[in-house]
Amino acid sequence: MSRDEYYMNIAMAVRKKANCLGRKVGAVIVRENRIISTGYNGTPEGMVNCTDGGCVRCRDRATYQASVGYDVCICVHAEQNALITAARFGNAVEDAIVYSTLRPCFDCTKAMLQARVTSIHYLHNWHHPIGALQDQYELLQRSLRGGVHQVTMHDPEADWANAKLTPTPDQ
Repeated sequence: MSRDEYYMNIAMAVRKKANCLGRKVGAVIVRENRIISTGYNGTPEGMVNCTDGGCVRCRDRATYQASVGYDVCICVHAEQNALITAARFGNAVEDAIVYSTLRPCFDCTKAMLQARVTSIHYLHNWHHPIGALQDQYELLQRSLRGGVHQVTMHDPEADWANAKLTPTPDQ
């Protein structure tokens, strides 16, 4: 098993705690070959979980198209949770690698760039449905000095983790 597969298996285990009605995502931050933080997607601490109706965007999926309305969603993405947890406990993330079960969105990518994360390794791909925004997204991700890399491996829970969403052509 490669190092990437090892950390991605841990990210897949972490995502089991996700409480989002859409995708279930897990993230692991690794620095100097040590796990310094993990995160999964769901509502902020102390709030009603998505699975219990806590997020309007997740609860009313007919109103919000895929990849729209993240600014009103109260869920915290797995990568954001991992970054926030690292900061909360005083763990520097500069020069770290993020392993995520889903290619990180715009906001998570921007946060990782600002935190000086070196690279992203993801399992399942994500594309923005609007072509011009996809181009902007790819430009943003190319700014990571270590790049963005897909880890190719079997995900026995892919259907569960990507539930209720239309997969992209390369998933």
